[in-house]
Amino acid sequence: MAIQRTLSIIKPDATRRNLTGMINDRFEKRGLRIVAQKRIRLTEAQAQRFYEVHAERSFYRGLVAFMTSGPIVVQVLEGENAVVLNREVMGATNPADAAPGTIRKDFAESTEANSVHGSDSLENAAQEIAFFFSTIEICP
Repeated sequence: MAIQRTLSIIKPDATRRNLTGMINDRFEKRGLRIVAQKRIRLTEAQAQRFYEVHAERSFYRGLVAFMTSGPIVVQVLEGENAVVLNREVMGATNPADAAPGTIRKDFAESTEANSVHGSDSLENAAQEIAFFFSTIEICP
């Protein structure tokens, strides 16, 4: 397997409840390394651009409002098969469907407030990482 990078976002519901450390501990225990990280507050325009792929969907406005409701932690995770591994650690989008021991099963408040976001492919990971980080901000 090759070393990959993926984007991870710890969402406002999780930062509000001070879960950042516990969530990152789960990534690290599964072999993912945090090679870039920052706490930010998205503007409405930034959230609209980041989620523009969903602009025509009914949940878009609510998603933008939620993601701008408080600080988030954006980070780059690196490791063997990082995209798939991150998605396994996060669990299913709907916490009711998530496997026991996953982040979403243990910490999510709802399908929308499900504590974390992760890239769904290598191509999207590259685009999402570039949205938030310059190459100089990522530590090899």
